[in-house]
Amino acid sequence: MEMRRCGKSGIEISPVGIGCWSYGGGDYWGPQSQSDVTTVAHAAMDAGINFFDTAEGYNHGRSESALGLALKGRRHKAVIGTKISTPDPSRIRERCEASLERLQTDYIDIYMVHWPHDEFPIDESMAELTKLKEDGLIRAIGVSNFGISQLTAALNTGTELAVNQLCYNLLSRAIEIELLPLCQKNNIGILGYMPLLQGILTGKYKSASEIPPTHSRFRHFRDDRPMANHGEKGAEEEVFKTLESIREIAEGEQIPMSRLAIAWTMARSGITCMLVGTRNVDELTENLHAIKYTPSKDVLKRLDILTAPLLEKMGANPDYFTGKRIR
Repeated sequence: MEMRRCGKSGIEISPVGIGCWSYGGGDYWGPQSQSDVTTVAHAAMDAGINFFDTAEGYNHGRSESALGLALKGRRHKAVIGTKISTPDPSRIRERCEASLERLQTDYIDIYMVHWPHDEFPIDESMAELTKLKEDGLIRAIGVSNFGISQLTAALNTGTELAVNQLCYNLLSRAIEIELLPLCQKNNIGILGYMPLLQGILTGKYKSASEIPPTHSRFRHFRDDRPMANHGEKGAEEEVFKTLESIREIAEGEQIPMSRLAIAWTMARSGITCMLVGTRNVDELTENLHAIKYTPSKDVLKRLDILTAPLLEKMGANPDYFTGKRIR
């Protein structure tokens, strides 16, 4: 499998990575067995996938613990990315050391700020992260969900950033307008997440009322949906019209809609790695099919065209959760 470099860090990762949010089990995704986590990790590495993405905030640290157990004996072949929830300069080292303990490792390959927090001076946060790098606790510094102004502020500190982790899929293309070009200009790799928008791009939902509240909280849907707090009207009509068009192309290609959606993201310029949630070997097998499938230029063009109206309506704001958190 080809490897792609994360910015100037020298770290090379596979074009598909394993998203570990469900690992350890929790309220959002439900139970997750350790045996499945370990089996998936080993099978993924055997198939050439080397990147695993977790966070201290995933299931209260249990995701990191589960991943640490799964990688025992094979840590040297894996690239681990994890994230600090709150970049309080006075606690960054403490939080990093806690993640290291849960992951059962001496170093973290890519340590990211999970969400921007304007209440903490970015120069102080970046200075503490730089110290961790100098001390060998982390190999590279990254950010996650940083918009234009926040990424610019981080860059202005002089810190070398390896990656920016961002939501990206056929229904969520906002980063293409301003953020992706800024990352490319500064040689920052993009780790795309939610290529299936948490199952919506599998085609299993025929209406917004069928979608679980945890997933219909996105800005794509009306603000009166349970758990939504973005204050916008949404774009439900456009979403389901777009989904139907994507479904027709997938049927024409004689492949699952999910495979088409993942393959499209991987074919996009500027994307270093797409993270796919993989809970068991069956899901891993399907994700590997997506890696092997290369859409034709005609298919890619058709997908670009049919998803453009939704992109235009939703605009350049890459925060699909609150509409306010990143800018």
